[in-house]
Amino acid sequence: MEHISFLVAVVIITALAFDFTNGFHDTANAMATSIATGALRPKVAVTIAAVLNFAGAFLSVKVASTISGGIVNEKTGIHPEIIFAALVGAILWNLLTWLRGLPSSSSHALYGGLIGATVVGVGVNGVNFDTVVTKILIPAVASPLVAGLASWGATKLAYAITRRSNGETVTKGFKTGQMFSSSLISLAHGTNDAQKTMGIITLTLVSVGALPKGALPPTWVIVSAGAAIALGTYMGGWRIIRSMGKGLADIQAPQGFASESAAATVILTSSHMGFGLSTTQVCSGGIMGAGLGGPKAELRWSLVRRMVYTWGLTLPAAAVVSGAAAFLAQQGPWGVALVGAALVAGSGAMWIISRRQPVGADNVNDVNPVENVTPVEVGPAGTPAAPTAASTTVAA
Repeated sequence: MEHISFLVAVVIITALAFDFTNGFHDTANAMATSIATGALRPKVAVTIAAVLNFAGAFLSVKVASTISGGIVNEKTGIHPEIIFAALVGAILWNLLTWLRGLPSSSSHALYGGLIGATVVGVGVNGVNFDTVVTKILIPAVASPLVAGLASWGATKLAYAITRRSNGETVTKGFKTGQMFSSSLISLAHGTNDAQKTMGIITLTLVSVGALPKGALPPTWVIVSAGAAIALGTYMGGWRIIRSMGKGLADIQAPQGFASESAAATVILTSSHMGFGLSTTQVCSGGIMGAGLGGPKAELRWSLVRRMVYTWGLTLPAAAVVSGAAAFLAQQGPWGVALVGAALVAGSGAMWIISRRQPVGADNVNDVNPVENVTPVEVGPAGTPAAPTAASTTVAA
């Protein structure tokens, strides 16, 4: 432990802070549809998710290895200032998208931050772009499509099998199923997302010689990362839960069960293969597929468009912020202090702004954070009538 300097300790604490934001940012992935359909009460849902996220952190370390020895080249001189800058960009992007109620990818924020800080800090040779393409970019495009198609098919099958059954019995049965399917997503989330922070801390320890190159995360790293993401999950990212549960589509119990089952399958398979995919994109794809596969086959496309734009911006935006932070951090202790002050100020400002319109367990299902979809009334001259109050936008 003699290698743990003050700066390394700061980086480890910041990594765990990112893990905490990852937890509350991604609670919606597992529990949004179960909360929206009434299968689980909000507080019960986040408690289950927290426990299973912690448990999932112990099931695999393949994704952690993708980060600590895959995305960046450990031999090019990665040092703690670079990793600190990467985490700052990722945290600020997480908080900004949470404030806007947008289910963006915490994973891609971290990858973007790491890539941007590394390029500025040690050069382009510090990033293994082959790994970035095969383990990150290709899964980013493929995983929501695969989850969406699987969810669409599962939803169609669920309604086909139960079309002649008693509606109340069917709903009750699928709500029971959702308790298990949403729990499986939480477990899968722990196997994928908690490992990303493990990888960052391990990379930090390797960079200062506390661990050999190619080392796996020590037990204390696994426990601390699992605990941080579990605590963040328990806090509940209610704004994003509202967007995913009520914003994308009017999800019913059969659709919720289908989307959760499809998403869990994709996440667990990808974790086993070491792909650092976005669980947010997978679960969002599953919800979209379920919405299109349901009886009304509808989505609220305004939120879909905003989500897709955000997905595309996440990696480059985090890279730019982290690159700027890396430039400052390398100027010396005053630069590191300035980056840390910017992180605290930015985080505090966004939290204060969020208190103007708080969203919590008591009102997470009350209103829709995007435009309500209503039929357009045609006036006597064949022109659309004036919009009604129901078509206005309600901020999350």
